[in-house]
Amino acid sequence: MTATDTTLGLRERKKRAMRASLSAIALRHAMERGVAQVRVDDIAAEAGVSPRTFNNYFPSKEAAIVGTAASRAELFGSALRARPASESLHQALCEATLALFPEEPDRSWVARSQLLRSEASLQAEERKSDAEVERVLAAEIARRTGMDARRDLYPRVAAATVVATIHAALQYWLDASDGATLRETMRHAMGHLAIVPPPR
Repeated sequence: MTATDTTLGLRERKKRAMRASLSAIALRHAMERGVAQVRVDDIAAEAGVSPRTFNNYFPSKEAAIVGTAASRAELFGSALRARPASESLHQALCEATLALFPEEPDRSWVARSQLLRSEASLQAEERKSDAEVERVLAAEIARRTGMDARRDLYPRVAAATVVATIHAALQYWLDASDGATLRETMRHAMGHLAIVPPPR
């Protein structure tokens, strides 16, 4: 349970737990059977809920397989918000990015990442997830720099750049055999960025 979880009510914690359970079941079915063979009825049955309840959490099996954008976005936003105000934006973004990868991924995490990148339907769903992450990240960048995420372009550009860098670093790490850890690869990739807010 994260620090954020402790501030949530029981009902919200139960909703998040069910969402996570449905997503985990959907992902396991996809890895065992292939995405085309995954059925919402099977996911719901294993979770002990009706297909209608499943649809209250996810609009499709692909959305469930990819997982929840809300949790990723919230985690990233919270990690950036927790960085000291004295840090440069670039350093704060680097550390917040590394907070998304606290431990080295296991085989199931790697298999999930490879699955998401091999299926066109899942890639489309992941792009929706990325859009939510970028929105939350842009809002936090705007707050940190005294800008307006709706009016100013910079926070959106910075957020999109960070998300794209994370994807590039992850794909490089999955493809490479140089022995570097994912955190090392991610730190190296973020080091290539020059995220400096424009003068106000």
